[in-house]
Amino acid sequence: MMTPPLPENAPRRTGLYPGSFDPITRGHLDIIARAADRLCDRLVVSVAVSEQKKPLFSLQERLDMVRAEVDRLTPASGCAITVRAFDSLLIHHAAEMGARMIIRGLRAVSDFEYEFQMTGMNARLNPQVETVFLMASEKHQFISSRFVKEICALGGDIGSFVPPDVARRLREKLGGAAA
Repeated sequence: MMTPPLPENAPRRTGLYPGSFDPITRGHLDIIARAADRLCDRLVVSVAVSEQKKPLFSLQERLDMVRAEVDRLTPASGCAITVRAFDSLLIHHAAEMGARMIIRGLRAVSDFEYEFQMTGMNARLNPQVETVFLMASEKHQFISSRFVKEICALGGDIGSFVPPDVARRLREKLGGAAA
């Protein structure tokens, strides 16, 4: 299947921030806020169906959590942020959304190696879509959804890693006692 060209009327600075968001963390929210404030006129936060990753939360639960947290953001730039699910090739989804850039967060060199390969493949599939990397802020460089779930399952305090509602949902799913 050929990648469709971007719509002519797509805003020039439409970005797409994809992820599984299982669950959304303060690190994800930092990338969303910075992309919305500094890079995009319109930002689509796209939640991957991602069944092969065996997510803890259903797609609908992840969408609900991401929407609730994104609704709390008020970008100074006035960037419109929407949340969508996707189950297609990322570059096809970007074209469907009219995105001219894919936003990716980097925490460490190990993230870069994977992202570098994906960026090359995406550029080959659709050179009209640019990948933009944002380094995780120093406060959030170590946060990963996987570690947050593990800490919660073992009763650790996850309050500084995820927003309160996400922490509550994690404790309900995993039985962790700490905030």
